[in-house]
Amino acid sequence: MNIGYVRVSTEEQNPARQQALLRDLGADEIFIDKASGKNTDRPELQRMMSYVRKGDTVIVESISRFARNTRDLLELVEHLTAKQVEFVSKKEVIDTTTPTGKFMLTIFAAVAELEREYILQRQREGIAIAKSQGKYHGRAPLPLPDNFEAVATRWQRGEITAKEAMRQTGLKSNTFYRRVKYAQSHIASF
Repeated sequence: MNIGYVRVSTEEQNPARQQALLRDLGADEIFIDKASGKNTDRPELQRMMSYVRKGDTVIVESISRFARNTRDLLELVEHLTAKQVEFVSKKEVIDTTTPTGKFMLTIFAAVAELEREYILQRQREGIAIAKSQGKYHGRAPLPLPDNFEAVATRWQRGEITAKEAMRQTGLKSNTFYRRVKYAQSHIASF
């Protein structure tokens, strides 16, 4: 059986192009993740890895859709190989049933990881430049819930627990404490 795997990085991106390509390549079943490829903790990837059986072939558009670093890619392919499942990447023309295919897989994985590191480096450099020019201040904080000040005051007086305050405001612990600290130093009535 030919099993296709598709990954797009965000919910807004459309996987249709990859799906059409995999159907043209004979994919009988397609698993689709809308998540970053920074690690292998993706629900459909994990489901596909459990689903494949001896004799199946996993087909992807490109290595970068399957894994973004060499270690993850090699571990995934090793897991497939242990299950006697082939791996094919259309873009890089890789077939792991041959020694040359395995070698090329390692080379392309290293290049994909290098490309990802370059992207992150350029991003960090761009942010640093924007910060130095006063143009970047990070993501704007979300507005506080209407009941935040009253709930935080009750918490500070010991009338309710922090857990209850977080439940009432709908904030996670790190956000709640950060917002209380900010409010204490910036809001006169607090």
